[in-house]
Amino acid sequence: MSLRKQLTDILPTLLPGNPSDAIKGTELIRLTRLQLNGNYSDASLRYHFSIMSCDPASPIAKVEKGQGYYRRSAPLPALSGAQELLSLTQGRLDDLNPDQGEVDATMLRIRKFRAVVTRYFEINGRFPFAFRQAFAKNAPIANLWKFPELMLVDWETGGSPDEEMSLDETMLAFKQRLGIAPFRLHGARLRIQPSLHTYREDFFQTLAVSLWAQGGELIYAAPIEDEALADGLRRLSAHFGIGVTSFGLTSETLDDLPRPANILNAHPRETEAIMGKLDVNRIAATQSRPHVDWNALSSLRNESEEAEKLVLWLSRCINERRAEPFKDE
Repeated sequence: MSLRKQLTDILPTLLPGNPSDAIKGTELIRLTRLQLNGNYSDASLRYHFSIMSCDPASPIAKVEKGQGYYRRSAPLPALSGAQELLSLTQGRLDDLNPDQGEVDATMLRIRKFRAVVTRYFEINGRFPFAFRQAFAKNAPIANLWKFPELMLVDWETGGSPDEEMSLDETMLAFKQRLGIAPFRLHGARLRIQPSLHTYREDFFQTLAVSLWAQGGELIYAAPIEDEALADGLRRLSAHFGIGVTSFGLTSETLDDLPRPANILNAHPRETEAIMGKLDVNRIAATQSRPHVDWNALSSLRNESEEAEKLVLWLSRCINERRAEPFKDE
């Protein structure tokens, strides 16, 4: 039997399931030798550990930060993996899994995460605009590749979004003469669980829904602890410029959070407590493009009332020389 086949059989019983309990390579080699058939060098075992940790089908994963290995979880079911999209509606989730309790729990986690992300950006000087109708029950599945869950607006001439923010009229007029927008638009795609099996789909959907904007951001709820997964995301980001962030929220933490409406309307002290549960980790920074693709945005306006609302909101802020949070009237 080959060394790799032996390791595939042996490692699941030796590796801890929690990345925080990761076992160092030296100890893993010692334990592995007790069950191996054949005389293999330490270098050969380390090489196989390293190669296998980059294979989504293998049982071994290397921690993203620090040293050591842990047991990679089995591929996630559709409901929790590639199909765990913020944009999926109750109806589509029903088609994926007949367990109504699991469907409801998943949808609640998704809504809580969207509320946390919205509030996080609001208190950090960014203005989120949510697309909802684009993902209604009867909306085309192609919308998953066309619209972001959130559009993040960064005004370049102001301060905090928690108060009325006057725009610098001189800079505003100057940029208008140059044909430069006084804001940056980034399309954000939200996902609950990062996975080595599905990250490419997550990444390229984010790229697709942000092509008409100035940048894109892929935001995960759960921590990214697999080194191979983090490296894969960084390589894609270096080539395509999409930012990747983890909020460090496990499913258990999401379950413990207040309901979405309470998160969005929490008092300052409550908001501070909720934000204290985050462990925000920037895996890759966003590379912003200088201009919006106005032709593409115009096309979206013709097929989406929400895209029209986005443009009207931005126009109103410019006309009134004041950046304000979006309010759906």
